[in-house]
Amino acid sequence: MSNPKILLAEDDVTMVSLLDTLLKMEGYEVVSLAADADVIAAVRSVNPDVLLMDVHLFSQSGLDVLRQLRASDDIAKVRVLMSSGANVREECMNQGADGFLMKPYMPDDLFNLLRQVISA
Repeated sequence: MSNPKILLAEDDVTMVSLLDTLLKMEGYEVVSLAADADVIAAVRSVNPDVLLMDVHLFSQSGLDVLRQLRASDDIAKVRVLMSSGANVREECMNQGADGFLMKPYMPDDLFNLLRQVISA
């Protein structure tokens, strides 16, 4: 089986670098988006196992992107983990997220949640 593919939508360059390194060390394939990238188009082209997305992106709302994903027949089933420094877990889950991580979080919390979501 190939390594699970993670699409990373995060506007903090330091966080992108850290997550990219940690996820690759755990054996994940990682595709990182530019801060102002079209997340919907990227999901279609990359076909990730999981989209790991910040709630507050550079020029767009992660919640808006999540709503668009869930309304798009071809990509509605992609698994989405949301993260934020604000406690918006309930809102994310109500919009269709598969999981939520409150920043700052420990790498093990991320890995455990990824394993749960991928195996679901």
